[in-house]
Amino acid sequence: MGHWFVVQYYASSEEDLAYKCMRADFTVNPNKLEVTLNFTYIFTDDPDNDLLLGNITWVIPDPSHPAHWVHAEETYEGIYNTYVLDADYKSWSLLMHCAEKNKSPRYLSSFIMSRTSRLPVNVISFLRDKLPVYDIDLEYMFPMLQTGCNSAEKMLHYAPPKRKPASSRRHPLKQIHHR
Repeated sequence: MGHWFVVQYYASSEEDLAYKCMRADFTVNPNKLEVTLNFTYIFTDDPDNDLLLGNITWVIPDPSHPAHWVHAEETYEGIYNTYVLDADYKSWSLLMHCAEKNKSPRYLSSFIMSRTSRLPVNVISFLRDKLPVYDIDLEYMFPMLQTGCNSAEKMLHYAPPKRKPASSRRHPLKQIHHR
């Protein structure tokens, strides 16, 4: 399925866009009927512009309906369905996620995705028009900025900073101290 830019984004829990530079990489494992999404994004209010990483794995419960995926991680308590609502697979696709948990409101999100950082207005309109039937409020379907994005080399990670090799450092207790 490959690499995609998220060009429009909707989440039922958000009234303002919190992200930019969202990109998605999908892989399919045909042996396990699994779809894995590795994605990157930046919080719009992050002054450091740190590129963050995430991932989700789904199983395809019925091979005769490959456009329906179910969340595979056991840590999620509830039902988390994902649907490919439409796609030409060469240039655009439309995904919808629907999460349902006991005693919680249903959570919906949707991505309009493109192989490039932009889609023509007529394609975006065509895809947006498919969403209201799923109770997605188009007023909260936001364009995703794809400018000013960090390169992959600047991704946020929590490893210690690079240090000099041990052979070029002096042991702290063997330092010469001047009085």
